[in-house]
Amino acid sequence: MDHEAYRLDDPAVLRSGAVFASPHSGRDYPAAFLAASRLDARAIRSSEDAFVDLLLAAAPAAGAPLLSARYPRAYLDLNRAPEELDPAVIEGAPVAPGNPRITSGLGVIPRVVSNGRAIYRTRIPLAEACARIEAIHGPYHACLGRLMARAADRFGQAVLFDLHSMPHDALDSLGHGRIARPEIILGDRFGSSADPALTARVEAVFRDAGFRVARNAPFAGAYVAQAHGRPALGRHVVQIEIDRALYMNEVTIRPHAGFDRLRAVFETILPQLAALATPLGGAALAAE
Repeated sequence: MDHEAYRLDDPAVLRSGAVFASPHSGRDYPAAFLAASRLDARAIRSSEDAFVDLLLAAAPAAGAPLLSARYPRAYLDLNRAPEELDPAVIEGAPVAPGNPRITSGLGVIPRVVSNGRAIYRTRIPLAEACARIEAIHGPYHACLGRLMARAADRFGQAVLFDLHSMPHDALDSLGHGRIARPEIILGDRFGSSADPALTARVEAVFRDAGFRVARNAPFAGAYVAQAHGRPALGRHVVQIEIDRALYMNEVTIRPHAGFDRLRAVFETILPQLAALATPLGGAALAAE
């Protein structure tokens, strides 16, 4: 099902309580947005989780829905709260002291892309920011909520696998030294967005597939995990960050030779993740 804000690929038969989502791989850049930006067409894509939705293409075949954003993160960040408005980029926005994401320029309407590069020449009106939130943020999260409710109703639990990509150099600050840097980082907000036992099983799936895996540092999960994760109610969110160097050239923003290999690995991994979200005896039903 298509919507202005997202693309929903539902399975022909729903066989899992899993929901797969890619909120930052959108690549529909409005012409007016590009015209208002000081960045060129390639630089503005540097914060995009490019091609992650394509890595997840096998999710419906595994019996689970795939929800993908249409608009890019630079235009509106679906992993931020709608009230995280940055007055430095939105004219008339209220001041929100003490919010590190806003201070760093990464509010719901981002001020910068990677390496702190400013997106806009001038501030945008508050009315425009609110219009984006209403048209994109609201519908995306409403759809995500419906998918989680459907999964919980049919299978007794819902597990959102929220997929992202991380710049390869994002881990340099961790000072790994002789310790090999992780290729996958799982975030469950230190157990508040997903049962740690479930996260451990997700970690085992990736380790068995040959990946180096870490948890919660430096990416523990943000608004999506906070808004939709309710482990006590059987609703879990596990954020999954993938090292971009595994599958793409971060300078040209093009897939490299590793992309097809990684996609093939995900074709094996996705059914295993879907199975973690499906208790024995769960009912398989035709998707709506």
